[in-house]
Amino acid sequence: MAGTLDAPRYHGRWHRPRTSVFWWLESWRYTRFVLRELTSVCVAWTALVLMAYVGAAGLGAEALATFLSWMGAPWLVAWHVVVLAGLVYHSVSWFSLAPSAMVVRVGGRRVPASLIVGGNVAAWVVVSAALLWLAGRA
Repeated sequence: MAGTLDAPRYHGRWHRPRTSVFWWLESWRYTRFVLRELTSVCVAWTALVLMAYVGAAGLGAEALATFLSWMGAPWLVAWHVVVLAGLVYHSVSWFSLAPSAMVVRVGGRRVPASLIVGGNVAAWVVVSAALLWLAGRA
């Protein structure tokens, strides 16, 4: 029979060891990795809240006031404290990964990782302070 495969009709099952759903709890390195990935939810939440804020501001003063009163609900304030902690962890872990993700050379010499991390954190603090200053003026 031309054009047919001669695959065996029966074959043994593949042996794959079962992996626990909680495999990431076996090592602190894996746990930190999964926690960092989970904090992406905090980043997505923040983006959605900012888009909702801009949308409410675009609809007028009444919509913005309704949005801001909703944002002032105690459970939402508590949730945003958790989100803020997740964002800080996400940012700090990202800054610590930056020297591994990108090698910076100046004059043919590699810039030390501590300078890259320090520069990123300093820029983060300056931008955050500027945003807080702007928010305080509004």
